Amino acid sequence: MTRVGIVGVLGRMGAAVRAAVESEPDLVLAAGVERAGHPDLHTSCGEGEVSASLTEILSRVDVVADFALGDGLAERARACAGAGRGYVCGVTGLGASAYDQLKVAARSIPVVYAPNFSVGINLLARLAGEARRLLGAEYDVEIVETHHRAKRDAPSGTAARLLEAILDAAEVSRVRNGRCGLVGAKDPTEVGVHSIRTGDVVGDHTVILGGPGERIELTHRATGREAFANGAVRAVRFCVGRTPGLYGMADVLRG
Repeated sequence: MTRVGIVGVLGRMGAAVRAAVESEPDLVLAAGVERAGHPDLHTSCGEGEVSASLTEILSRVDVVADFALGDGLAERARACAGAGRGYVCGVTGLGASAYDQLKVAARSIPVVYAPNFSVGINLLARLAGEARRLLGAEYDVEIVETHHRAKRDAPSGTAARLLEAILDAAEVSRVRNGRCGLVGAKDPTEVGVHSIRTGDVVGDHTVILGGPGERIELTHRATGREAFANGAVRAVRFCVGRTPGLYGMADVLRG
């Protein structure tokens, strides 16, 4: 049995991952972590309770799944590395310094980082990159992402992952986040990224490739957080017995 601790266990994603872990016969929810001052601290959480301290639960878990906010991520990664615990990180909106800390932690433990754990969205990234390679610079590329009104970062981490797939596939002269005013004609190798925030949308992502006389749209729509949570469970299993390193969902899907 693999014992799992969830950081951000009372948030939207944390709750979905909790439900997914508790439904799996080979996984045990050992405890959860939530921010200090949360009204539901010290309530029951699997075999333990909701704590305000990650270090307090590390001795009872094999793998930590982190779906909290970015604040404090570096400290959480260091704590997992120091305790020798696998670390699954789904925190979005990471800055360069936080990502560097994941690399440091990955020297001693397996770290799986993904802004989106959905199997479908990772397939979309692969398809988008392949489409860009096949179609070439004659086709313009735009990325549009839509999320609920409470999402804090823009563009989304998933949009950044899709952009990365495009950048890996072909030369890009410029990335433009939105357009306003007299911006002039679009450079053929420019990629536009656009963010929409409305209602309770879980997550929609579309890659548009427009060429002479036609347009191709590759779209993924998340209708529930179960898709992300199920992918996170796969990432937790992937960490068990894995050699230290920084992994992504592509590695998880390959097994």
